[in-house]
Amino acid sequence: MVRMMKEIKVGDVKLSNKGPLVLIAGPCVIESEEFCLSCAQELKKIARQMRMPLIFKSSYDKANRSSIDSYRGPGITKGLEILKKVKKKFGLPVISDVHCRSEITQAAGVLDIIQIPAFLSRQTDLILAAARTKKPINIKKGQFLAPWDVENVIKKVLSTGNKKVLITERGSSFGYNNLVSDMRSLAIIGALGYPVVFDATHSVQLPGAAGIASGGDRRFVATLSRAAVAVGCAGLFLEVHPKPKRALSDGPNMIGFAQLQELLRQVKEIDVVVKKHKAC
Repeated sequence: MVRMMKEIKVGDVKLSNKGPLVLIAGPCVIESEEFCLSCAQELKKIARQMRMPLIFKSSYDKANRSSIDSYRGPGITKGLEILKKVKKKFGLPVISDVHCRSEITQAAGVLDIIQIPAFLSRQTDLILAAARTKKPINIKKGQFLAPWDVENVIKKVLSTGNKKVLITERGSSFGYNNLVSDMRSLAIIGALGYPVVFDATHSVQLPGAAGIASGGDRRFVATLSRAAVAVGCAGLFLEVHPKPKRALSDGPNMIGFAQLQELLRQVKEIDVVVKKHKAC
């Protein structure tokens, strides 16, 4: 049974499984202030050309890196200062992930959407603390969760009185060092009534495959993006970088700005057709 479809508002951006596709995009991690602002500027330019709503994404801390030596980001204080500048200079909503309850109050002072990482998607106390801020909460579905298990996660958020929930699909564990995307998951999660987002870049990640880092295969980002939008979703989550091979985190599964615009053109056309058909 399909529940009544919810619409989540983030500033002027509206996310709904029936509404126009929203782009959630940015580099995996904040590499510097100049870098982050430059990425936001380019993304806003592309999104405006494509007439697509944009939410800027970047992490101030990647707390679940493969190696102790991996770059994690500038940290919460400096990172939030940079994201605040993105909001002020470009007028974009911003999203970043939190990893522990102690971060939430500070993060909620800047972020428009609080994101719960996939590995923490069953951490009840973290989810409840984030939900009590009354901010929209984007929960990455854990690689270890079946799509129908997401209903239990949603109920944790709803128990606080917060009904602003997004669920992001990012693939499921498929043996060692590999993920697979089951497009049925988008329909199953979407039927719960809350906006569903597809994370095309983390879905091509190969967790831990490089030994001290995760691998990935960006060749399939466009393939999975088109497939997900054809199923129907509220948003497309893409990590992008001006030079992915030089990225300090998740380079193998990020795409460059040069590839982004053509991909958005394709998925926007698919989105219009699919949602027009569903409205009939």
